[in-house]
Amino acid sequence: MASHPAGPEIERLIQLLARLPGLGPRSARRAALALLKRREGLLEPLGSAMREAAAAIKTCEICGNLDTQSPCAICRDPSRDSHVLCVVEDVADLWALERAGVFRGKYHVLGGALSALDGITPEKLNVTSLLARTKGGVDEVILAMNATVEGQTTAHFLMDMLGQVHVKVTRLAHGVPVGGELDYLDEGTLSAAFKARRAI
Repeated sequence: MASHPAGPEIERLIQLLARLPGLGPRSARRAALALLKRREGLLEPLGSAMREAAAAIKTCEICGNLDTQSPCAICRDPSRDSHVLCVVEDVADLWALERAGVFRGKYHVLGGALSALDGITPEKLNVTSLLARTKGGVDEVILAMNATVEGQTTAHFLMDMLGQVHVKVTRLAHGVPVGGELDYLDEGTLSAAFKARRAI
């Protein structure tokens, strides 16, 4: 059995980095080495920032966004249109839409997408709070689900649920490729998808 070239603390750092999306064991080792080589300029400030973020970040009680306050800055912003609600699967999708600057309404984060294989049922998503929010003066609900099988299954489920509350339901159209995820799309693609949304 080959011995590890680094101590247990470094191995733990590599293992934790390898859990991040997009980082496998090899990339995690490279990232760990880069951090260790720049201890004072990068590793220590990063560790401090992560501790501060872990202590300060809250989940918004209204929409599910991550912020240092609850309600979050978007929910508190009086200039945003509270009559239009954009439903996304994850906070990453909300942040992608905000970067694109294509939407000035309010959001609702589901916390995932329906998936029988992963055991994600409607009860595990923020569906009940979504239905409650639509009864409070919302005129339109935009379903901004990822163009994956799970995303489309979730969109169809939500269409059925929202049909009971008589609210206009639209969904993103042209520009979002099948199999695509919002967080990986560029601003132009997201903008085109928003402009081409249609009633369903």
